[in-house]
Amino acid sequence: MIQLILGGARSGKSRLAEQIAKDSGLAVSYVATAQALDAEMQQRIAHHQTQRPEHWQLIEEPYSLAERLQQIDAPNQLILVDCLTLWMSNLLMHEDANLQVMECQKLLDVLPKLQSQIILVSNETGLGVVPIGEISRKFVDESGRLHQQLGQIADKVAFCVAGFPMILKGEK
Repeated sequence: MIQLILGGARSGKSRLAEQIAKDSGLAVSYVATAQALDAEMQQRIAHHQTQRPEHWQLIEEPYSLAERLQQIDAPNQLILVDCLTLWMSNLLMHEDANLQVMECQKLLDVLPKLQSQIILVSNETGLGVVPIGEISRKFVDESGRLHQQLGQIADKVAFCVAGFPMILKGEK
């Protein structure tokens, strides 16, 4: 089972994903993609950490997400990845210009083969104006492409607005 949960900043998407994980009754591995590169991001990460149960396994992976998912995959567990847009930012800002395309394709190839239940959290970035800068436009474009591809392979897709999930695909 692959679930994709999309939404804007502070839309409730992470809270929804964490509640689904708690309610599953499965062992949970939480894969965090954020990097604490400044004080503000350190505070955001600390806030998210206080929201999660202490018994969840925490794995930090800013780049090689597909490989890490393969390493920790097991039956009767749930892997929650939060979030794909931070992961995309990490990849686009990496010195290897080809890393983003390669890692996204690896993720798309690996996901259907995993035994674990998967919840992927990501920011929907394409609802506003077209960004001015080249890297910002590339980020929106590549995130949108990835979301479309993930939506095709996901069993369930939800979009969060103001703390309310709207089911786009899968059971209501």
